Amino acid sequence: HYFALPTNPGEQFFMFCTLAAWLITKAGHPFEQPQEYDDPNAIISNVLSELRSFGRPVDFPPSKLKAGYGEQACYVLDCLAEEALKYTGFSWKRPAYPTEELEEEEITEDDAELTLNKLEEDVAEEESDNEENFIDLNVLKAQTYRSDMNDSAKHEEILQSTIDAAEWNLEVERVLPQLKVTVRTDNKDWRIHVDQMHQHKDGIESSLKETRGYLDKLHNEISRTLEKINSREKYINNQLEHLVQEYRSAQALLSEAKEKYQEGSGGVTERIRVLSEITEVLERVKQETEEKGSSMTDGAPLVKIKQALTKLKQETIQMDIQIGVMEHTLLQSKLKEKSNMTRDMHATMISEAAIGAY
Repeated sequence: HYFALPTNPGEQFFMFCTLAAWLITKAGHPFEQPQEYDDPNAIISNVLSELRSFGRPVDFPPSKLKAGYGEQACYVLDCLAEEALKYTGFSWKRPAYPTEELEEEEITEDDAELTLNKLEEDVAEEESDNEENFIDLNVLKAQTYRSDMNDSAKHEEILQSTIDAAEWNLEVERVLPQLKVTVRTDNKDWRIHVDQMHQHKDGIESSLKETRGYLDKLHNEISRTLEKINSREKYINNQLEHLVQEYRSAQALLSEAKEKYQEGSGGVTERIRVLSEITEVLERVKQETEEKGSSMTDGAPLVKIKQALTKLKQETIQMDIQIGVMEHTLLQSKLKEKSNMTRDMHATMISEAAIGAY
């Protein structure tokens, strides 16, 4: 209720910021307590950012919280309080109603007051005493009847009252409170409940009369306000009828334009898709053409062939040299073998001639 009605905007805003910071801290997010001279826009933005971090929707402008009261302030505090209770693990329990025992009212007995039971007992005792006295009077009646006339004159003098009336009244007022008879009440007696029902009924009827007057006055004010609103609404509708028609026609044109735009956008999308396919094919053809052109104008294979021929020539020269060396070596070996055979033959011939001479 403090944040629902405007009382002191500055104080309410500071209390709202302080309470929101405390609830955010209780919910597990550390939040600095705002000071009285801090920037209100910064404080509100920080509080709303924390509220969004809890997953709570914020569909109102931050300026609504600058007043410190209203529906938005109560909504923010309610959400933060729920998050704080969730974080602390609070759970509602079933209410435990206290058992009320009906206690009988204790009535203090005053010695000066008489109860109904005591009164009945005293009356019964007095009747019994009167009976006994009546019997005694009957016995004594004959004796008193024979008394002297002087005694009767003496009794007549005693019967005459000599007390002042004012003193008698004072004595009556003094003794009257002591002659009060009280009846012990029982809370279970249906008569008491009936009396209470009548009292409550009278109270309800008296309150209803006063309340009905306020309600009738409020009903009349609300009826007048509704009539004013209806008349203002009719006046505004009559004044803005041509604007409403223009708005409807503009809305119809807008819907037609949207349909045309959707149709056109559908055709554009199809054409964009075809264009992308053609572009891909063109890129592929360009790449193949570039590869073929580079292969036709490139002299690297010819250079490789020339290098291969040069290498073959070098290898051929090396092979020819190796062949010549091999032939020379073979010729030398043949000549050496031939010379050895010739020397062997000459040696054999000389040995045979010497043997023949002997």
